[in-house]
Amino acid sequence: MNNIETLGQLKESGYRQKSIKEEIRQNLMKKLRAGETSFPGIVGYEDSVIPETERALLSKHNILFLGLRGQAKTRMARQMTALLDEYIPIVAGSDLNDDPLNPVSKYARDLIAEKGADTPVTWLPRNQRYGEKLATPDVSVADLIGDIDPIKAANQKLSFDDERVLHYGIIPRSNRCIFVINELPDLQARIQVSLFNILEEGDIQIRGFKLRLPLDILFVFTANPEDYTNRGSIVTPLKDRIQSQILTHYPKTLEHALEITGQEAGIHDEQKERVTVSDLVKRLIEQVAFEARNSELVDKKSGVSARLTISAFENAVSTAEHRALINNEPSTQVWISDLSGIIPSITGKVELVYEGEQEGPFQVAMNLVDKAIRSQFVQYFPNPEQLSKKKNTGKPSAQNKADENPYKPVISWFDKGNLLNVDFNTTDASKIQQLYRVDGLHALVKKYFPGTDELQAALLMEFVLFGLASYSLISKKLFETRVEFKDLFGSMLGSATAGDYENYGFEEEE
Repeated sequence: MNNIETLGQLKESGYRQKSIKEEIRQNLMKKLRAGETSFPGIVGYEDSVIPETERALLSKHNILFLGLRGQAKTRMARQMTALLDEYIPIVAGSDLNDDPLNPVSKYARDLIAEKGADTPVTWLPRNQRYGEKLATPDVSVADLIGDIDPIKAANQKLSFDDERVLHYGIIPRSNRCIFVINELPDLQARIQVSLFNILEEGDIQIRGFKLRLPLDILFVFTANPEDYTNRGSIVTPLKDRIQSQILTHYPKTLEHALEITGQEAGIHDEQKERVTVSDLVKRLIEQVAFEARNSELVDKKSGVSARLTISAFENAVSTAEHRALINNEPSTQVWISDLSGIIPSITGKVELVYEGEQEGPFQVAMNLVDKAIRSQFVQYFPNPEQLSKKKNTGKPSAQNKADENPYKPVISWFDKGNLLNVDFNTTDASKIQQLYRVDGLHALVKKYFPGTDELQAALLMEFVLFGLASYSLISKKLFETRVEFKDLFGSMLGSATAGDYENYGFEEEE
């Protein structure tokens, strides 16, 4: 139909005008009947946010997405363009995307009155029917609605009571489009008031002009609950005019979080060929975000964005790639010790409460990684805490003791005064050789994961060491270039003597 070039041809084609909300409603109904996904790529909202949004669109409602940062609010709004018709006709040259059958601007009305059926028509694709504005305190009514343009009046020798001297703002120019205002509470209250008529009656007023523009817009707003107290609020009459408020949320399961990170992480093709990332490491990275959202040191009002794990995953891969490049290795995997490289992705993306600020961002990040290891460890190996609580009755054999506490040979090796230094930038072969030095470590892994190859087994061996350290069964110290494992009691005595014991954080090289 987009080969039609005049108003007369458009009328002859049988084209029927419909509002944008009706347009979206009809296209959404087609998708739902066909069993198609209305919001592809949005993970974890299948049973919550997406159905609520679909119901709001079927009701032809303006929408407010309310949720913490990094919860795909803007992405949901942008994907609504896929529910628009592929093309719509507009009066050629119109600033307001005038419908040729129902023009609203003086320009379009005058042009149709002059040329009639010969009025030129162009076709607007749906990817151009989306407008977005980030609400900031400096946004003015003129930016959103419009104002008188004295330069236009002077150049065209028009009086100020002529509608043609108006310069329309971004909202009128988004007529017949989806228009999004992000972070709505940041908009000053007096600016929010200017939206009342647009939402309720669908018209605007500019500088007292006697004009009525029945704008046809689907409004989508986003807001962070934190904004209501820290930066501003949504004025009550405006909130009352937004028909559907939809609460967004973070991924509720680790599987959803894994899918989001896998979908969004920007891993270069060369990195994919060079670096292998095990499911274990992926789960540890996702667990960091879950631990941060539950941490007493992190501000829950601010939230922990999904961007944290996306950036952390990218940094973990790059840490392994960096090590492989230094050692001139053709391939490698992400080791547990490589998670030290994700710290910058954590410190910049969590807002700390007072206690967290006292701890320091680096310390909090290291604690979150340690808690993630602790939480995931019991998904792969027996819980050390439960083993320690078991009380032996009678006089069990040595075999029964080994079965009851599989970690005893490993812990005993460190109790004998042995220590293990694992360099961050060592080769894979060297790291594997170092891990095999620990008595009972390989046997422990093979007992629970008999089918693993050498590289996977070595990763699990390293995971066991980090896991035992997280349960305070052995000592772990991070230095700038290595991590040191030793017996806990000897480490505490030595550090107490020095007076500077730190369980986490980088120590000076000895």
